[in-house]
Amino acid sequence: MPRRPVPPPAERDERPRSSTVATKTRSAASGSTPASAASPATSASPTVGRGAASGDTPRAGRLRHLSRRLTGKATEAPVPAAASAVRKDLSDGTVATPWARVSARLRPDNVSLRMQERLRERRSADRRLAMIRWSKRLSIAGAVAAAVWITLMSPIVAFDAGEVEANGFGTVVDPADVDAIVAAYDGEALATLNTSHLENQLTDLVGVASAQVEKVWPQGLRVTLTPSEPVAAVPAEDGGYRLVNEEGEQVSESEEAPGDLPVITVPVGEEHERILTGVLAVVEEIPAELRESVEGIEAQTEDTIHFTLRDGPQVEWGSGEDSHLKAQVLETLLGSKEAKNATLIDVSAPTFPTVTQ
Repeated sequence: MPRRPVPPPAERDERPRSSTVATKTRSAASGSTPASAASPATSASPTVGRGAASGDTPRAGRLRHLSRRLTGKATEAPVPAAASAVRKDLSDGTVATPWARVSARLRPDNVSLRMQERLRERRSADRRLAMIRWSKRLSIAGAVAAAVWITLMSPIVAFDAGEVEANGFGTVVDPADVDAIVAAYDGEALATLNTSHLENQLTDLVGVASAQVEKVWPQGLRVTLTPSEPVAAVPAEDGGYRLVNEEGEQVSESEEAPGDLPVITVPVGEEHERILTGVLAVVEEIPAELRESVEGIEAQTEDTIHFTLRDGPQVEWGSGEDSHLKAQVLETLLGSKEAKNATLIDVSAPTFPTVTQ
């Protein structure tokens, strides 16, 4: 079998050259540069270092790594030509990639439009919130104004003099006097009616010890009087009798001696007021049932108080001391058989009482 002729060395060298040319042609058509063509030194080196991807030698990569460890800063690496081309295409908008769409949205004109929309929405929300806040304030103010008008000016809660409940007149207080004082407040707002002033006016009436006034909504009042009842009758200088309470104050007057009150006969004058006060204290200690039986009380001094019972004996009381005990002893003796025909009962010494037939 004949041997195949061996081509000359010149022909052997042409084949790799044509392959290299074809490779360069294909790379140029695809827009990229092969690593072997871009860096012959790198393709020739069997070891690829840290800087081989960026076109550096292994020694340059090691030096950059050492510098980064010593200084703590990364040195700027050169950008590959392919990456520069891609960035250029993205900036021109020729490549429709997701990153290109995001970049388009983040352009200054688009950002300003979206910011304006957000600001308009924020202003609209603030206006709605302010309207809600002011509507609540106006509602509260209207409710308060309505309550004030109803309380102070509405006739619904105005005082009506016909809606008064009064009690406690006793035997001395005239109901007409109470009605005249209360009628002066007719039509006034019940909320602003001064009950303290009204109580003072009622207390000034003759025969009233104290008064209490309560508001009864919506238009009435409740008046409770504590009468100052007379406990004795004192002959007047110009005739008739002055009806006095336990404090010696005149609460009424009468032309004739009342049948249910004792008549007190004491010296007249300011220097004898203590005698009248002592007699009234004795009358206050006498039980109510027994007090109605007392016809008259006389005293020339504070220690010589004595009185006469209707259809009964005369009682020697003495001073005003131990009046409570003296009253109990007197009731006991009046209930005994010895007191039926007695003419004098002496309780001035309550521990040693005496009965005189």
